[in-house]
Amino acid sequence: MACFNGEFCQRLLFSAVCLLPISGVLCFSELFFVKEPRDATVVRRDAVILDCQAKGEIPVHIRWLKNGSPLTKTDRIYPLTNGSLFISEAENRKGEKSDEGLYQCLAQNKYGAILSQKARLTIASISTFTQQPSSVVVTEGSVARFTCKISAVPPPIITWEFNRVTLPLATDRITVLPSGVLQIQGVHQKDAGSYRCVAANIASRRRSVEAILTVTPAPTVRIPQRPHIIAGPQNMTVTTHGRALLECVAVGNPRPLISWSRADHKPIDVYNTKVLGNGNLLISDIKRQHAGVYVCRATTPGTRNYTVAAANVTVLAPPSLVEWPESLTRPRAGTGRFVCHAEGVPSPHVTWLKNGEPVHANGRIKMYNSKLVINQIIPEDDAIYQCQAENDQGSVLSTARLIVVMSEDRPSAPRNIRADTVSSSAILLAWERPHYNSDKVIAYSIHYMKAEGLNNEEYQVVIGNDTTRYIIDDLEPAWNYTFYIVAYMPMGASRMSDNIIQHTLEDVPVRAPELSLTSRSPTDIQVSWQPLSQKLSRGRISAYRLWYRPSSEGVTHQLELPGDQTKHLLEGLQPDMVYLLRIAVATSVGWCEPSAWTSHRTPKASSGEVPLAPELQLEPLNCTTVTVRWRLAVRSSVAGMQGYRLFYHEESQPESAPIQLPPHLNQHTIGGLDPRKKYHVKLLAFNFIGEGYQADRTISTPGCVSVRDRLVPPPPPPHHVYARTNSSSSVYLHWARPAFTGGQTVNYTVRCNPVGLQNASLVLYLQTGDQSLLVKDLEANTRYEFAVRLHVDQLTSPWSPVVYQNTLPDAPAMPPTSVKVTLIEGDTALVSWKPPNEPNIAVTRYTILYASRKAWVAGEWQILQREGSITMALLENLQPGNVYLVKVSASNQMGDGPFSSAVELHVSTNGHSSGHVSRSHGSTHATVFSDGFYHLDQQSMTGIIVGVSIALTCIIICALILMCRGNAKKSFTTKIIRPESSQAVPTAIHRVGESQAESADVIVPTMRDHFIDSKGGTDLIINSYGPVRHTAEKKKEQRWNLFRKDEKQLKEVSCSSFLYQPGTTLLHPSGQEPGMSLQLPSSLHALLGTPGSDTEGSHSSEGSHETGDSGRYSHDEMEMANLSSGTNSRPPSLSKEECGESEGSPDHMGKECEPCHAVELSDITLPSAGREDVNNGETCVAVLAL
Repeated sequence: MACFNGEFCQRLLFSAVCLLPISGVLCFSELFFVKEPRDATVVRRDAVILDCQAKGEIPVHIRWLKNGSPLTKTDRIYPLTNGSLFISEAENRKGEKSDEGLYQCLAQNKYGAILSQKARLTIASISTFTQQPSSVVVTEGSVARFTCKISAVPPPIITWEFNRVTLPLATDRITVLPSGVLQIQGVHQKDAGSYRCVAANIASRRRSVEAILTVTPAPTVRIPQRPHIIAGPQNMTVTTHGRALLECVAVGNPRPLISWSRADHKPIDVYNTKVLGNGNLLISDIKRQHAGVYVCRATTPGTRNYTVAAANVTVLAPPSLVEWPESLTRPRAGTGRFVCHAEGVPSPHVTWLKNGEPVHANGRIKMYNSKLVINQIIPEDDAIYQCQAENDQGSVLSTARLIVVMSEDRPSAPRNIRADTVSSSAILLAWERPHYNSDKVIAYSIHYMKAEGLNNEEYQVVIGNDTTRYIIDDLEPAWNYTFYIVAYMPMGASRMSDNIIQHTLEDVPVRAPELSLTSRSPTDIQVSWQPLSQKLSRGRISAYRLWYRPSSEGVTHQLELPGDQTKHLLEGLQPDMVYLLRIAVATSVGWCEPSAWTSHRTPKASSGEVPLAPELQLEPLNCTTVTVRWRLAVRSSVAGMQGYRLFYHEESQPESAPIQLPPHLNQHTIGGLDPRKKYHVKLLAFNFIGEGYQADRTISTPGCVSVRDRLVPPPPPPHHVYARTNSSSSVYLHWARPAFTGGQTVNYTVRCNPVGLQNASLVLYLQTGDQSLLVKDLEANTRYEFAVRLHVDQLTSPWSPVVYQNTLPDAPAMPPTSVKVTLIEGDTALVSWKPPNEPNIAVTRYTILYASRKAWVAGEWQILQREGSITMALLENLQPGNVYLVKVSASNQMGDGPFSSAVELHVSTNGHSSGHVSRSHGSTHATVFSDGFYHLDQQSMTGIIVGVSIALTCIIICALILMCRGNAKKSFTTKIIRPESSQAVPTAIHRVGESQAESADVIVPTMRDHFIDSKGGTDLIINSYGPVRHTAEKKKEQRWNLFRKDEKQLKEVSCSSFLYQPGTTLLHPSGQEPGMSLQLPSSLHALLGTPGSDTEGSHSSEGSHETGDSGRYSHDEMEMANLSSGTNSRPPSLSKEECGESEGSPDHMGKECEPCHAVELSDITLPSAGREDVNNGETCVAVLAL
């Protein structure tokens, strides 16, 4: 808005305000600053002027504040006519006489007052050096580095002198960093001498002590050396528009190259960044986007050998307004809201000013989420309001005005307010109607809040106009409340009535206090407790009752103590005894319920030298977290103490395992608790003698305010949680704060644990009030998960989404183990090793150094490198007659580990080593094998010989078994049984009795090249010429006839072919009728029985196949398949060619197949028989036996 100069314009503008609608302010006469004071640094006794000029409707008055208090005018300090402050001689004396501090000017006119931003006045100074340069001894060609530090305001300019002659700030070899570091690359002999730094600012100049640089000659042959960072970057915090200097100095042979990158893989700002010297990174005009982890990498030229160092850069930013308040015009009894949202690092704190004075919240005026809300606006609220956002980096203000519009037709205020106490929670209010326009009142609004304390919340009840009495019944006992009433009409509200204060009655206390128990000796217990808050006591405490008893006895002792007492000493107790204690408290109304029993063990009588009980304090941080603080007793000492043991458990739950804490701690946070639960906490110190006296306390966690309690949702969790690795033991966390929680005090809980952790007691909970945290003391090369939640105004948010981050691995601290060297050829050796015996170590590369003794004396090592997954390497082109030294080291991205002890390998002139085990330099794990082919030791060679012998023996035994089985197969023959003519061929044969079958030796006939399954079945087909083979089998047999000797040719016999079944005899009736007799040999009479004794299966029956497989056969002994006796019962698989037109029977071509009878010889051993001729007209019996 344009500014108008001149009284007429200002009055015309002010008159127009009255004609504006109440919906908003279009314009009004502002009060604003033309110039504001700025930060200044001056030399002592110099004059200084702090500017301040304001414009607005005259008269405008300006006055000054120093550190928030009015500044007293003196002859040396006084304001000028334009409002600026003049200090003739600035002083920096101690106490109030010093002129250093924060200055503000306050401008005021008839509309209100505004406050300027803060300006800091500093007197220039320079102190003594906090770090002096130290003398160093370096090798020629290496790097020399000196450093000095000094505290000064403003920051000093540091230069260096060599032999008291000023050095240039930068040359090809010399670099002087602004931080006070001198770097000399490629040191020469002429660089030897004395060095000192000179620091100067406007206050003074100081010189450090001299440091001597000694340069030693370089060896004639320089050994290759991996890069090593001798001065890496350090974590730093810088202010916006400042500069950050990250140092990185590395040594190695050849000289390493320095490069920089960001851990988050973002590009480095090349416009504001430059490299100083040989690799120092300077970021100028730094901004918030420059924050992050920077990684320095030193690399050997032409190789992949490198080492890294990292540092985190945190950028602090002063507050800046994202949303600012706007001026308002509101009617009386209306509501005005101002919004102010600021950003900065760290998060700025927002405060509100009214006419230059801080706004105090009360029932009508509330401040939350960076908002200012004014309810029930009154004329006194018409003022200029300022939002002030402030952090350590500065402050920013924004101004707005509230104009209150008055109505002439409003009613007067309610009259004669009276209040009467009804109970401990209810008060009756009564009043009279307004004297003016009472008939236009449509409702009354009752406002009440607690009379004592600040920032009390105001409550409001609206009732109709038909009554002038009302009972407020949701009050707290034993509190003073203040009340006022407002009458409403359609056109607006009345003024507030007079305030009235009334006191509620006392009530029984809500609960008993929490007990704290300690022992000063083995025979006493010191019982103490904190007085209850007014909300819990609900009145004045009149008395306490204390009960105690041993846990093993039923006798309970009771003590009654006065209400102003908060501790009591129980004496005459038994040592090493568990006692149970509880307490109750009373007001004038009555006693509360006693607390639950709390246990405490008295110390042992012999524990006089153990630590005394610490003084224990518990504080609930939020509804799920308790902070435990302690300090040693007066007579205790940290000397000899080994640590603390902390126990805690929920009431009525078993005690958990202790948490071991180091002796230097005096605070611990217990997280993950349940709201509204009582917990018992016990702490004791211990030394080498044993556990000390314990301190016991109980605490109740508060309730997490829920939607049901506050009618507001819980706050959202922090968002944009980001984790980046800072080192092998720390991770840097950063998160964003929810937007609508600004302006309120917020703290955070950070949860940290390794991924996959099973023990919940090992989860780490950390508390902070900032939006970032460096989590320390983590395990190297371990994956962690992090989550964050916030706590604001007794509200707790859910946990944020989990983020994961791996810590960097540590550089190997131990060399590879079990280094072995084996000569495998005349000029080649194999070196093997095992990874370093370290937990959580990652190896990305191995370096092998080897050299002959002559080369070792000259410092000439040969280098081999292998990836971290490979644990062996070949050493080639070894010279005979030399002794070689071999050593191995492990490396990763964090650095190089130490080399193993050198292992000797003797290579003789004939290509073999000259000894069994060579000498190892200081290593019990290094071993060299040097005899035999591939140089195996005697024990290994013996094992190989025994194994080969056993294998050969098994092969020979298997060959003998196969040969024996082949001979057994050749012993099978065919026998022809010729029966007598008087004997008839039976149509069916009786089965041998069970007793005979059990005692018989069964010989299962077999044939080569055919199978017999586990039940006696086979794929073999037999006719009168012998076994019937498939065409493929015949071809195969012909193919191998060259290897067979004296194979007998079977004589052609005319017989129908049938499927062979085990234990059966094939009968061929030539010209016989079914009823004719057949003469059998005497050896078969006993087995087959008398002819014709069984006629069950006639050969002319088509169903004989099924009948033969009846229950007369035992399946437990062997499954038998039956053959049909008729031609129609032949298996369909047997074709005509397989029967009468067989290849092997030319004499029977075209003849009709004659029936054959199958006789079962189950479980019978038959004598061996050859094949015999059968005359025409005679029946032949073919028997197969072993």
